[in-house]
Amino acid sequence: MAAERRDFYEVLGVPRTATAEEIQRAYRTLARRNHPDVNKEPGAEDRFKDITEAYDVLSDPKSRRKYDRFGDRWRQVPDDVEERAGARQRASAGAGFPGPGAGFGGRGGIGEEIDLEDLLGSIFGGRSGSGDRFGRGPVPGADTEAEITISVEDAYHGGRRRITLPGGPGGRTREYEVTIPAGVTDGQRIRLAGQGSGGARGGPPGDLYLVVHIAPHPRYTISGRDITVEVPLAPWEAALGAAVPVETPGGTVRVDVPPGTPSGRRLRLRGRGLPNPRGAPGDLYAEIKIMVPPKPSDAERRLFAELAKVSSYNPRGDR
Repeated sequence: MAAERRDFYEVLGVPRTATAEEIQRAYRTLARRNHPDVNKEPGAEDRFKDITEAYDVLSDPKSRRKYDRFGDRWRQVPDDVEERAGARQRASAGAGFPGPGAGFGGRGGIGEEIDLEDLLGSIFGGRSGSGDRFGRGPVPGADTEAEITISVEDAYHGGRRRITLPGGPGGRTREYEVTIPAGVTDGQRIRLAGQGSGGARGGPPGDLYLVVHIAPHPRYTISGRDITVEVPLAPWEAALGAAVPVETPGGTVRVDVPPGTPSGRRLRLRGRGLPNPRGAPGDLYAEIKIMVPPKPSDAERRLFAELAKVSSYNPRGDR
């Protein structure tokens, strides 16, 4: 039996009245604390996945409204649920059934309580799956969307991945084998044909679209297909130039730092970003950060003192 899913607000530790800024702030704090590359405690990776899923849902106003109304079954509800429900109410009123004042579930109007079973039954062809009493033909199932979160490394290399999503029959979770294309970008959709909502009266099912989100990474920053990585340098490496190894999602590369490189300078390595199966890959940007010895030895102190005596360089002078 699948474990009971925790409330998304509880996962992020925020009230149901939390603002978008409060939700984002809570997510950033928890994501940093539980990222698998930072937290090696047992269960940290699972907590990180739960935190990211909760943020993905609650940070989007449309999905948050659906989640607030329908709870764990919100993914089963089409995006145009309010429009469909309103049309159903108007049709019922025209046929002599209770009008909009009766609403769903014994209360009045969209925006109040809705009988989800009754609503889904009317949209997708009824609970029994029987033919339409008016003789209408098969109705294709609705396409649905779900979010998945992957690492920067998964986005770079791609590959097969097993994912678990809620919303199956009886509230059970469903598992899928998904091919992650190498070079997938944040916000890109992956189509799973025939895995959406079931059709009515023998109609074919819809498709499931997985919206990809790339999880925050402690080392890399992603912008489209470009990757930025911070490269620490010693003062003498920045002053004299150096060839330094840099870890990237595609492996270790050598960055040639020219003499006199200041902190904050970005060195571009063309084509070393996320791959692109349909065109040019992204670029890798090595962002220089000059570091100093936190506890210089006596010899280092003497050398720095000698440099201070002989150097005429003034970093605060006119530029």
